[in-house]
Amino acid sequence: MDILASFGGTGLAVLGYVVPFLFVLTLVVFVHEFGHFIVGRWCGVDVKTFSIGFGRELFGFNDRHGTRWRFALIPLGGYVKFSGDADVSSAPDQEAVGRMTAQERERSFPAQSIGERAAIVAAGPIANFILAIAIFAASAFIFGKPVLSPRVDSLVAGGAAEQAGLKPGDLVVAIDGHEIHSFADMQRIVSMRPGERIELTVTRAGSDVTLSVTPALAEVSSPIGKQRIGVIGVRASSRPDDWTTQHFGLLESIREGGVQSWSIVTQTYDYISRLVQGRASTDQLSGPIRIAQVSGAVASNAGLLGLINLAAVLSVSIGLMNLFPVPMLDGGHLMFYLYEAVRGRPLSPRAQEIGFRVGLALVLMLMLFVTWNDLVHVKGLL
Repeated sequence: MDILASFGGTGLAVLGYVVPFLFVLTLVVFVHEFGHFIVGRWCGVDVKTFSIGFGRELFGFNDRHGTRWRFALIPLGGYVKFSGDADVSSAPDQEAVGRMTAQERERSFPAQSIGERAAIVAAGPIANFILAIAIFAASAFIFGKPVLSPRVDSLVAGGAAEQAGLKPGDLVVAIDGHEIHSFADMQRIVSMRPGERIELTVTRAGSDVTLSVTPALAEVSSPIGKQRIGVIGVRASSRPDDWTTQHFGLLESIREGGVQSWSIVTQTYDYISRLVQGRASTDQLSGPIRIAQVSGAVASNAGLLGLINLAAVLSVSIGLMNLFPVPMLDGGHLMFYLYEAVRGRPLSPRAQEIGFRVGLALVLMLMLFVTWNDLVHVKGLL
C-alpha cells in the first residue's frame, strides 16, 4: 500500500510538471509554425504537413487543401513541410522539384521569389513576438501592472550596498543613467551584472546622490534550483504606500506589451554578450527539463494566468533563438537568402547540404549541453 501511494504521489508530481510544460510548449510551437503556414498559404505554396512534435504520429487529419495536421510522439518542437522541402529542416529537394509538373513546381517553396521565401521563413519568429506582445498587452489592459517603488527598506550587513554608502529610505531613480521605475527594474539589472561596477543615482532627503556599487555573485534558491545572480544586499520596502497599480488604455497596453517583449530580447543579448566575454556562466542555460520545472512551479503558484505569461516569455525566447544565423534555424535560411539576393544566385546544393549538417550538429550539441545543465540542477534539488 505504501509503495502504491508512493508511486501515485510520484506520478502526480510528474504530471504536475508535464501537463503545464506541454500546454506552454504546444501553444508557443503552434503559433510559431502557424506563422510559417499561413504566410506560405498566402503566397500560394502547397503545405504538405503541419506537425506538432517529431517522430511517430500519434493522431492527425487531412484538411481540404491536402495538408496533414499531425501530433507526434516527441513534443519538443514542430515543423511545417512545404512542397519541395526535402525534410523537416526545409532543405530544398531539387530532385523532387525536377520531377514536378509545371503547375506543381509553381506552388512549391523553392520556386517562390526570394522575398516570398524570406517572408514565409521570418513569419514564424514574428508570430512568436506577436503572441508575446498580445499576452503582455492583454494582461496590462485587464489587470494593470503592480509596481513596487525602488526604495531601500533595509540593508544586508556587510553587503555591497552598505559598503557603497546606500541608506534605508534611499529611492533608486537611475542605474548607469537609465531611469528605474520599480524595484523589479533594479533587481533585473543588478542580477545580470555580478562583478561589474554600476552607478546608482538615489534620491535622499530631496537631493540626488550618485554611488558606485559592485554586485556580488551569489547563489539563490528558486523553484528550479540554485541560480547564480548579482546581488547588492538591499531589501525592498514593506510600506503599503510604496505599492501602486499602473493602469493602461488599449494603445498603452499594446505599447507595454512591446516594451516587455523587447526587455526580454535585450536581456538575452546582454547575457549572450557577457557569456562570449567570459563574464557570465553557462550553467544558466536551460533546456526542456528546467522549462518543465518552471512550468510546474508557475502552474502551482500562479495558475493559468501565470502559465500564459510564461508562454509569452518562452515565445520571445524561441522567436529570438530561431533568428540566430545557424543553418537549419530560420535565421540560417534568411542568411542563405541574403547571400542569394547579393550574389544573384543561391548557394550550391552541396554548400547548403554542408550548412544544414553543421547547423544540425550545433543544435544537437546545444540540446545535449542544456539537458546536461538541467540534470545537474535536478540533482542539486534531490
